[in-house]
Amino acid sequence: MVVRWDLHNPEEGELIAKLPNSVYAMYLLPDSDLLIAGHNYEGIHVLNWKDKREMSSLQVTKAAIFDIKSFERDLMIATGEGMLAIIDLDQMAIKKKLSVSGQNARVLAINPIAGEVAVGFSDYFIRVFSLRDYKLKCEFQAHQNSVFALSYTPDFQFLISGSRDARLKAWDVKSGYKQTAEVAAHLFAINNLVFSPSGEYFATASMDKSIKIWKADELKLLKVIDKGRHAGHGTSVNKLLWTSFNDQLISASDDRTISVWDIKFENSLPSPQG
Repeated sequence: MVVRWDLHNPEEGELIAKLPNSVYAMYLLPDSDLLIAGHNYEGIHVLNWKDKREMSSLQVTKAAIFDIKSFERDLMIATGEGMLAIIDLDQMAIKKKLSVSGQNARVLAINPIAGEVAVGFSDYFIRVFSLRDYKLKCEFQAHQNSVFALSYTPDFQFLISGSRDARLKAWDVKSGYKQTAEVAAHLFAINNLVFSPSGEYFATASMDKSIKIWKADELKLLKVIDKGRHAGHGTSVNKLLWTSFNDQLISASDDRTISVWDIKFENSLPSPQG
């Protein structure tokens, strides 16, 4: 199911669409009311989230879809076949398929300044492609396990990666992705990584049931949000969204709950709002 939530009143959700299989990835197209939902073992569905209508659908792969991003009129899909699929949004047709690994393509990050898309794979590699022609520009083993989380810093000068090996790493874009920092960040896999609206902080979600808040320019740990201290999640935290609405952070977990966190950096600790 795809469900819409109102942060003014987060207690109840409104059903947008019911799809044939589990939904692993969603992406809101910029400057539109269109939501792309990618689900397990079939393809993508284009939904008008305001009108609750399905506009179109496309079978992209018979494997899982793990992440969706866009650049201009190209939609990029990371799949369980180790493939990066490029979709022409105007034609709603497959433009290109890049099969570069026998293992899952798990996560995408777009750098419009450098004209690159970085892809994290389950073979421990990060591969960087040109947004102009989708040719491979560089590849490197980034971690000792699957790369689950990727995000460029808001100035697009660094790429931050998180892995099933529970480590965070920073890579310098201008130096050809030379590693500049590494932190043993969690006890188990890092599932997701998002920056705050200001870009000053980022948050990580982990299989160790915790959310951690970091100072972006130092990779310095500022807060730990967990069940013991803040009535956090009871199982793996899988996805995060740091919104511009009152700087609230949303987390989703295997425990089937969504939590909304009021993040304060003065004196108080974060607390759940729903």
